[in-house]
Amino acid sequence: MPQMIFVNLPVADLRRSVEFYEAIGFSRDPQFSNDQAASMVLSDTICVMLLTHEFWATFTDRRRVDPAKEAQVLLCISREHRAAVDAITDAAVSAGGTADPCPAQDHGFMYGRSFADPDGHIWEPMWMSAEAAENGPAEVSNAG
Repeated sequence: MPQMIFVNLPVADLRRSVEFYEAIGFSRDPQFSNDQAASMVLSDTICVMLLTHEFWATFTDRRRVDPAKEAQVLLCISREHRAAVDAITDAAVSAGGTADPCPAQDHGFMYGRSFADPDGHIWEPMWMSAEAAENGPAEVSNAG
């Protein structure tokens, strides 16, 4: 079985968050979803667990930060090409998110943007040239 990652995010409005993540390409797994949590699947190895604030509090006694005001993580996901970076960012904005809370990056061999979901969690979709990924950016003359 391949190693997987399950990102747990506290959300203020579970229904709104599910709708947002579905609008940007995630699918809800009903087997692991209820009125307190929703399992949102991005790929065979990446899932996001959206948890109500109350349910989140049952997992840790640490203070939950307000992601609209503080950043604890930046969630970077790869995309197939540059246009896919823009497409998911545009979809996020159309679904109620915020575009580019972090500066866009264009290094030729690598391109990235960012968006915040309705709660303020920051995602950074990025594309990198396959050649750069294999050989490093110095080997790429005109990727893109």
